Amino acid sequence: MTEGIIAFVIWILVSFVFVGIGIYDLRANEVVGFWSNGKKPVVNDENLKAYNRAVGILWIAFAVVFMLLGLPLLAGDNSPLIVITLLGSLAEIVALMAVYVLVIEKKYCKT
Repeated sequence: MTEGIIAFVIWILVSFVFVGIGIYDLRANEVVGFWSNGKKPVVNDENLKAYNRAVGILWIAFAVVFMLLGLPLLAGDNSPLIVITLLGSLAEIVALMAVYVLVIEKKYCKT
């Protein structure tokens, strides 16, 4: 049982990293990037705050769902509920990218 608690605590700490990214993005005064090692998108000055806010909210929402997906870790080492954590995390990451590309980029970025 203690291994499950330790895993859950680590999971929550990682989630707080995503919350920190979201807060940083919310407060940023320049365009924030989404993709690692990618070019920052071109955003109009009038859309800059709205774009950063949208990306920040996206990361914070991701972190909250990520925290909830860690709850099955508390069930113990051999629990079949871990499948929820694994598949849910995979689906959440795909949804994160889809929301960014299909909603945020389309709305705020110049083509």
